[in-house]
Amino acid sequence: MKSVKNASKQSPFKPQTLLQQLAQTPDKLFDGKFRQQYAAVCYRHASDREGIEILVLTSRDSGRWVIPKGWPMKKKKPHEAAEIEAWQEAGVRGRVKKKPIGSYTYLKWLDNGDVAPCVVDVYEIEVAEAASDYKERGQRTLEWVSPDEAARRVREVELKSLLVDFKPRRKSAASTAK
Repeated sequence: MKSVKNASKQSPFKPQTLLQQLAQTPDKLFDGKFRQQYAAVCYRHASDREGIEILVLTSRDSGRWVIPKGWPMKKKKPHEAAEIEAWQEAGVRGRVKKKPIGSYTYLKWLDNGDVAPCVVDVYEIEVAEAASDYKERGQRTLEWVSPDEAARRVREVELKSLLVDFKPRRKSAASTAK
């Protein structure tokens, strides 16, 4: 008899591969019902070289590399929700742009074992502050990496493209002069 003590932490509802996920959920994938989420590409100017660094963090459940994201929030605009997620998940704050830089899709496993296809609108945040104490501190690993490295680490193909192509938006032509 197998010991329950040594049972895998992974839910029996979560297949190992993306192909297994797709094969088990065709009705949910093709019914046209996507759930909305908001995410933040948090960036800073690299101190030791030209260019920027993007913040990536691990998800709490699977440990895979992601960017801060979450569900819509009552009485909050989408860019505000992305900003709050960045603060809660990574302890970073800064200037958030009100228009999304793009979007991506992925499959979200819900606590009840169900799967929900999601579309995620992504907002850019130029990080001005990084706190040492925040809501999800100790639950995730955070790393500042190049856009190419950020793209290599995340799983979602559309998000990879957003990260590789990411260029911070400028306020005006005058602000681009150094």
